[in-house]
Amino acid sequence: MDRQPAAAARPVGLGALLAHLFSEAKSLVTDYAELAVLDARRAAVNLAWLLGCVLIVAVLVITAWMGLVAALIIWLSAEVVPWGWAIVIAAALNLLAAGGLVFWMRHLLKELPFTALLRQLRGEDPPPAPLNTDPQ
Repeated sequence: MDRQPAAAARPVGLGALLAHLFSEAKSLVTDYAELAVLDARRAAVNLAWLLGCVLIVAVLVITAWMGLVAALIIWLSAEVVPWGWAIVIAAALNLLAAGGLVFWMRHLLKELPFTALLRQLRGEDPPPAPLNTDPQ
């Protein structure tokens, strides 16, 4: 009886190596995508908590401001200023504070979002740097 030796292990072919490489690359991309999704989900939950906290802080600051304005009105009326004028003074102070915020907001709007990115994509030169007159 003539027995043939067991088939010798053939070296892995190029096709099998490429298939294995593709499979591993796909697995790696899938893992990174899952990590990105989980990280984005965590970031969204943290953002929701932050926005909730900002809302609560805003309510607390507003109620504190209203208390301070009410205290100012009471103090002014105790100092022989009529109630009407005390309320007008408090309202004027509120309008001055609002005007200051509007002025600051206009300053913020001078530099629109993504201007540097858009300038880069268009191939434009950056704006000239402001002159620094501060000797340091």
